[in-house]
Amino acid sequence: MITNALRRPSTFGLPLALTLCTGCSRAPSFEIVGSFFPAWLVCLALGLVLTAVAHSVLSSARVVLAVPILTYPSLTALFTFALWLSFFR
Repeated sequence: MITNALRRPSTFGLPLALTLCTGCSRAPSFEIVGSFFPAWLVCLALGLVLTAVAHSVLSSARVVLAVPILTYPSLTALFTFALWLSFFR
């Protein structure tokens, strides 16, 4: 049996409207030479640069990595997400 609380449209209407409005804001973007690039792409490029710097630091310190095929993509993801969280959240 359906209760009276479930029959009222306001019970589901307000949460549904709030859910649909969460994506209405514009995505952060940068203008570079007249073109707009999404912020995640800029964070990814900076993450790749930081991973290259980390590679040179680890190489100069003669650190031997056990699984470099997993280390460098993980470092790229770590730097990308850290940049996104620190600048855009």
